[in-house]
Amino acid sequence: MNNDDKKKKTPKKVIWLRIAAIILLIIGLGMIFNAQIRDYMVAQNQTSTLNKLNRDSIKKNENKKGMFDYSKVQEIDFAQVTKSRVKNTADAIGALAIPSVKMYLPIMKGLSNDAMSTGGGTMRADQVMGKGNYPLAGHYMTANGILFSPLENTQVGEKVYLTNLDKIYVYKIYMKKKVDPTAVWLVNNTKQNIVTLITCADGGVNRWAVRGNLIKTENATDKNLQVFKLK
Repeated sequence: MNNDDKKKKTPKKVIWLRIAAIILLIIGLGMIFNAQIRDYMVAQNQTSTLNKLNRDSIKKNENKKGMFDYSKVQEIDFAQVTKSRVKNTADAIGALAIPSVKMYLPIMKGLSNDAMSTGGGTMRADQVMGKGNYPLAGHYMTANGILFSPLENTQVGEKVYLTNLDKIYVYKIYMKKKVDPTAVWLVNNTKQNIVTLITCADGGVNRWAVRGNLIKTENATDKNLQVFKLK
């Protein structure tokens, strides 16, 4: 081996140091942009699930058991969103729209982590859209427009739309307030036909609770379904 070859040869120690530096750089970038990547993937979950929504899948998913144990609901992290995105295990049973705050989400069966990283989850096994109290829970995200984040911007008098692609249920918001996390009465059924929407407030210390009265029910058509931004 001549002197030129010796100069060109890089010591193994230097190679390993360079590899370590690259790995640390990737980890560092991942930590810096973790929230942005997570939020982007959650938004993709929302859109993808809305685009795939159809009557056959809704009927199939409505018959599934669902998970309704509030204590098992976890905060959304990158790993959970990735799992939900790859496996696509969340069960959509409808769609929610609040056009005034640009909130368009799939309605999911139950409160599983997959469901809660995709849309708004139903909170009781026996709830029926358009009948009694129809409560939905969703995560509050720092990125405006993702999951239930826009809920804090709603105002009394604005409309909330729900659909199972068969009917469209139109509600008018009559209540918006912060409540204690123990306000489980919000989930109970009622004689009055209402929708209840719940998400975190004040960093999880409290909850936003929004309620609307059912003011109209109509058959779903291609025209009036446009309010849900399904495609």
